[in-house]
Amino acid sequence: MQFTTHQDIEAPIDHVFAQVSDFSGFERSVLRRGAEVKRVVDRPVPSAGMAWDARFPMRGKNREMHIELTEYDAPNLMAFQSVSQGLEGAMQIDLVALSRGRTRMNISVGLTPKTLSARLLVQSLKLARNNLNKRFNLKVAEYAKEIEERFSRIV
Repeated sequence: MQFTTHQDIEAPIDHVFAQVSDFSGFERSVLRRGAEVKRVVDRPVPSAGMAWDARFPMRGKNREMHIELTEYDAPNLMAFQSVSQGLEGAMQIDLVALSRGRTRMNISVGLTPKTLSARLLVQSLKLARNNLNKRFNLKVAEYAKEIEERFSRIV
């Protein structure tokens, strides 16, 4: 199952990449939402190979996920792989400079089931695909707006 979207952001590519690669900020955000996250492989400078373990409640059960940063090409690309109880995920964030002050952010997320229960979960997600696509696009648009607002405060 694949979700893709893109947003144009009124900010330079370097600023946008700095925001989407603010791993400490994302860790704090996840903790505020009630999940646990622990950086298991750290690097002094962000690079491929960094990894996190996360625990969070979903559908009445505690879920565990391992996330690894597999590609890091500043300021153009980041790719992540995740594994969680029979479900593998891949996320890619591509940034393209449209002009000095405008950046296009392309995000794709793919889910691949590896067990029967994961297949059932993905099948139920496919039935709600339209609703999930709308929510995914809305969340990415909100995040893009936050990046624009942060940039406008520093300019």
